[in-house]
Amino acid sequence: MSSLIAVTDGHVVIAIVVGLAAGVLAGLFGVGGGILFVPALTLVFGLEQHNAEATSLLAILPTVAVGSWQQRRYGNVRWAAAVALGLAGIGGVVAGGFLAVALPESVLRRLFGALLVLTAVQLGWRAWRRG
Repeated sequence: MSSLIAVTDGHVVIAIVVGLAAGVLAGLFGVGGGILFVPALTLVFGLEQHNAEATSLLAILPTVAVGSWQQRRYGNVRWAAAVALGLAGIGGVVAGGFLAVALPESVLRRLFGALLVLTAVQLGWRAWRRG
């Protein structure tokens, strides 16, 4: 059975609402949208963990493109660092993709859950420190 969902009008509306809500919450709390998108994709749309993570990574590309373009206009981009980080990021994506595919879904879910817990602890710690 495929983990891909059939796209219906209802799914599109739900996807738009979930995307908007996750974007607002990610911006409000200063976290990456993936920690909200991936659980939504698995719980609401029934995607497998591998597909949910890949979809979340793909969905960030327009945000990255717009943000980079805007920051370039402001003169805030250091091109040498950007190219170095971009090339290293490509290598990291490839390595991470191979690792994710090699892991069983249950392990990948647990690792993602651990990431969520660590993110929550970090957010709580920052809020507590600032009083």
